[in-house]
Amino acid sequence: MSEELNPREGVIHPEVRAPSDESERGPDGRRLQHAEAASKPIRADAPREPQPRGAKIKGNRPIDQGEAAERFLAAPLHQKAHDERLWDVRKKRDAAAHGIPEWEELREIASQIKAHTLTHLDDYLAQFEAAAKANGVHVHWAEDGAAHNRIVLDILQKHGAKSLVKSKSMLTEECGFRHFMAAHDIDIIETDLGERIQQLDEEEPSHVVMPAVHKTRLDVADVFARTLGTDPDNDDAHYLAESQRETTRPLILKADAGLTGCNFAIAETGTVVTCTNEGNADLSGNVPPLQIHSIGIEKIIPKVEHLGVFIRLLSRSALGSPITQYTSHFRAPRAGTEMHMVLVDNGRSERLGMEEFWTSLKCIRCGACMNTCPVYRRSGGLSYGATYSGPIGLIIDPTFNKRKYSTLPFSSTMNGSCTNVCPVKINIHEQIFAWRKVLAEEHQIPLLKQGMMKAAGAVLSRPAAYRAAISTADSALRALPRFAVYNPANTWGKKREMPHAPRQSFHAWYRQNRMNKDGQS
Repeated sequence: MSEELNPREGVIHPEVRAPSDESERGPDGRRLQHAEAASKPIRADAPREPQPRGAKIKGNRPIDQGEAAERFLAAPLHQKAHDERLWDVRKKRDAAAHGIPEWEELREIASQIKAHTLTHLDDYLAQFEAAAKANGVHVHWAEDGAAHNRIVLDILQKHGAKSLVKSKSMLTEECGFRHFMAAHDIDIIETDLGERIQQLDEEEPSHVVMPAVHKTRLDVADVFARTLGTDPDNDDAHYLAESQRETTRPLILKADAGLTGCNFAIAETGTVVTCTNEGNADLSGNVPPLQIHSIGIEKIIPKVEHLGVFIRLLSRSALGSPITQYTSHFRAPRAGTEMHMVLVDNGRSERLGMEEFWTSLKCIRCGACMNTCPVYRRSGGLSYGATYSGPIGLIIDPTFNKRKYSTLPFSSTMNGSCTNVCPVKINIHEQIFAWRKVLAEEHQIPLLKQGMMKAAGAVLSRPAAYRAAISTADSALRALPRFAVYNPANTWGKKREMPHAPRQSFHAWYRQNRMNKDGQS
């Protein structure tokens, strides 16, 4: 580690060394109730514990999300902090949504705009390309992630660029961009704080908006002490953020190229719009002489006038804040610089042709479905072993690899909360169920689960067999000793108590109390 990258005591501003409160306060002295940095401090009465790592990747074998989730649950400090932090954001989302009388109307309009654009995607992509080229932008098309990486590498090599600073981009995570560039001796520096933490810790992001949300401040202090030379005993949030700023800013100023993702791409003007809270997209896009934007083709919207609908929905859904701190428009290269835009398919056209799943392309990557999901909150995003985790991941990931992600659609309680909070009204829980059917029909689930589901189907399709099974199960729950009920085969009982068996079923009660001798109500 070079000396200039080590934060020195004199570099850290005195006002951020030891603050009494980690959140901003308003003029009245009360804590601000919105934005990512305004969430209340989470303090768990537990000793320091190692951060649980994510799912174990074994080639193309199905991800064992349950195993990784068990390890996350076995770390009470992390599980409690993760659950409370995300539920805090979910509550802020609700408050922000309820503060706008036209909230449901905005959701409906956004959903309709996305549906219209996706069903006319070829026309709007052509319009976007023509407008961007007219603005002096170089436009490239990438069929998949590998093509995206080759295109960007070619651009960098032609300019002799050896370092690139980038802002948050889930698309580049899809493409394995950072690892590809490392293999070609291109130095990639993440500028988003959460992404930088994950990069330094050699982990993938666990959330589409808050990449390091699964980490505690103690974890971040350990990572920065190991990689940036900070004080390992100082876990103050201001100190850690300032340390990252002081070590990353010189790299931004010296970078040969910059890359941003894309929240929205406006067909009418050929403009890329990014929404951030740290200003890192502006630095990545405006400081280096070579500017690159990676764009998923589903990010297209028709006109500038439509952007306002999504801007009002995005940050409120993601963090409970009225708007992101920065909404940046990249339209044309600055004088003396070059701008490149890479439009990436990577399976999106194929998904567009899936009758039951094409509307997942409406997603604006707000993460609201993750924040509300009880499974995600208690198991952590890395347990999914995929670029996209939580409910939206359950319906996107199998489109990339059915076998590898065949277990994920079963990591859901099917409560429907994800659909209720989605700002573009994707029927997420229905698509999760539809994926279960597809995977079962294509035999992409374990043989044991297939056998259990077949047996359950045989019982549930025969009323007499179903009632007999219920009666037997209730009797067993009342009579069997605990060790017999909570055995290794009872996965339901691993982390929760079985419900108490009722004295009689509803059907038996109804026959006894509501039906006459002739069997009539």
